[in-house]
Amino acid sequence: MGYVCPVCDAGVADGEQLANHLAVTASVGRADHRDWLAEYAPDWESKTASELASLVTEYALEVEPPVPEEIPERRSPFDGPGERFEDALAAQTAGPGRGDPTRSAETQRVLEEAMALTEAMERDGSSEGTDGEREQERDTSQDDETERDDG
Repeated sequence: MGYVCPVCDAGVADGEQLANHLAVTASVGRADHRDWLAEYAPDWESKTASELASLVTEYALEVEPPVPEEIPERRSPFDGPGERFEDALAAQTAGPGRGDPTRSAETQRVLEEAMALTEAMERDGSSEGTDGEREQERDTSQDDETERDDG
């Protein structure tokens, strides 16, 4: 028998999956799930999945899990191009209520810009040396061009 999360209406296959869904979602910073657990299972952090399942299933709607007409083929990481695990995880943690709740949109924008600049530097091979060394090399190359023009 499946269950529906009493907080977000996500469907899960069984009681332990419901317990895991609630606990993991609360642990990654979703206040609504954390608040619900604090009210209905105050000591949820010290429970095993099966112990928590016995508590939370009392409050969840029981549903018959749908049986798909066609079972989709599962992708293997060895099947070739596709979404990388790291990218999928990053997309999940960037959603509302996820990640660092104190990070502002401006902070996020600055971090993304810094990552893009770092990637560009690494692609261009300009990450070697310090800013001062690069500035000195630029000045030297301009002096060489000036001498050639004068010469």
